[in-house]
Parts: sequence; structure tokens; C-alpha cells
Amino acid sequence: MPSFDIVSELNWHEVTNAVDQANREIVTRYDFKGVDASFTIKDKQAIVLEAKAEMQLKQMVDMISQKLVNRGIDLKCLDRGKIVESNLRATQELKLKEGIDAAEAKKLVKLIKDSKIKVQAQIQGEQLRVTGKKRDDLQQVMQLVRSSELELPVQFNNFRD
Repeated sequence: MPSFDIVSELNWHEVTNAVDQANREIVTRYDFKGVDASFTIKDKQAIVLEAKAEMQLKQMVDMISQKLVNRGIDLKCLDRGKIVESNLRATQELKLKEGIDAAEAKKLVKLIKDSKIKVQAQIQGEQLRVTGKKRDDLQQVMQLVRSSELELPVQFNNFRD
């Protein structure tokens, strides 16, 4: 029976490359001359931005967003945290969402069942397994999920015929 998995994964190698590129850009930008600003990855869960002022953090968010998009990472996986100012420093955390949580998985299952396509969808941890009798039905489900407005980026892998 043909099946595939719906997952939400990040390419951490590309995230690291984007952060490195953004750090190099800060060094060369004129408006950041003499400013101690940086991007760091924290525990493979978040990107921490540090600068002297809130205005610089906003510029840095635009900078890292551009680098991530250029590297093929969807910005839906970013969750902006609050700007914290203390001791003449401003920091902000951009959390990176990975995996499909239970609420999103239930929404996806409901979306697939409401479409009346003859497939079954099962929640398996942080991914969704979709099985059906025909390959065409599975491709319809893929198209349906791509066209729906979801709050997280999804990929399809493990397609078996």
C-alpha cells in the first residue's frame, strides 16, 4: 500500500550557514561599525540576537530572515521572542519550530478527512503517516496540504509505492 510521511524539519546545516553569513555581514556593514552585535545558535532550538539597541535588533531580524530565505528555509519556522533590554544590551530570541505538534497534526488529519480523498492519516510522534490504495490519491493529499494555509512549513518524505 503506498504511503508517505508529512514532516516539519529544518536543515540545521543551512541554518548554521545563514547565521555565519549574517555574522560576517554585521562586521562589514557601515551602520554596525563599532557596535558589538552578534547572532548565536542556542541548543539547536533558537537563534539569539544581541546588540546595543532595539533598533539594531530589528535590522538584525531582517538580516537573518533574508539569509534564511536565501538558504531555502521557510520563515514560518521562526517564532519571535520578546526584546529584553538590560545593562546597555538588547537581546532577542528567534525560536526555531521543528516537528508537528499534536494540535497541528489534528488539524492536518481533519483537513485530509474533510477532503473526502480515500486515504488514512495517522499521527506518529512529530510526523503524520498518510496511506492509501492509489498513488494518485496520495498526490492529491500532497497538493491539498501544500495549498492549505498552515502555520508551519511541511515537507513530504518516505514516499513508498
